[in-house]
Amino acid sequence: MRKIMPYLAGVGYASIFGFSFMFTRGALEHITPFHLLGLRFLAAALALSILHILGIVPIRVSWQQFAALLPLAFFQPLLYFPLETLGVQMTSSSHGGMMIAAIPIFVTILAAVLLKEHPSPLQYPFILASVGGVIFILAMENQGGLESNLPGTLFLLGAVLAAACYNIASRKAGKSFSPLQITWVMMVIGAIAFNGIALGQHVSADTLGQYFKPLAFVWPQILFLGILSSVGAFFLVNYTLSKLPAAQGAVFSNLTTLISIFAGVTFLKESFSWHQAVGALVILAGVWGTNYFASSRKGNLEVEI
Repeated sequence: MRKIMPYLAGVGYASIFGFSFMFTRGALEHITPFHLLGLRFLAAALALSILHILGIVPIRVSWQQFAALLPLAFFQPLLYFPLETLGVQMTSSSHGGMMIAAIPIFVTILAAVLLKEHPSPLQYPFILASVGGVIFILAMENQGGLESNLPGTLFLLGAVLAAACYNIASRKAGKSFSPLQITWVMMVIGAIAFNGIALGQHVSADTLGQYFKPLAFVWPQILFLGILSSVGAFFLVNYTLSKLPAAQGAVFSNLTTLISIFAGVTFLKESFSWHQAVGALVILAGVWGTNYFASSRKGNLEVEI
């Protein structure tokens, strides 16, 4: 049973991340992006706090450690999640899933530039293929008169870059901090920042007394995004990568795209055109090849989403 647990965990986190696009899309029909993010990370921080109080997960973070992790928290959640949420709001669940599939590729590129960890020769064509798939989707949608998707696609590209930068920062932080400490700081920073922005928006609109009113409509999405996606999935990611080689563990993230497309088309009745199918296949092929032909030398970057 222990041998298959890492694989089950990999499928689990990919499934949670894949469905998160659908839950985000559904919640945005009733609530603004920053309000959604505020309630999402508040639920995550409260869940971790309750687990700590019950003695299930010990959380020990000093003020010095908290401050040291602030740069990492800037990339994720402060930068990544607003860009991802706005991108999904302006495009679709399936489109968001395909764009986010490029994260491992950008991680590889930034690792080569910033950490001097260069890809193996066989990885280069797959890196170009995955990036080419993203460009192909963008070009075809503009050609088809869907210019309204351009800002959303650019937001999603920004989210990809933010996530890639987070992975670089996370690798360095992982040498001094535990995954639980990193996750705790991320959730607390997200809860403070996004609720601060959302509260400011409500004060400006003179609707502060209605701050928690949307929970009557979006509480299932908040619970899924806050507890399962923000907390649970990151634990599964860390568990998978602690038991499997980095390239092998990262392959499971490819399932996120397939699951997000399935969720969007099946449950949200979103359209799925031929150019999205072609782009998705090219992106997936690039992500797979980049991981499959990864160098086996010690110190390979562990890719997280």
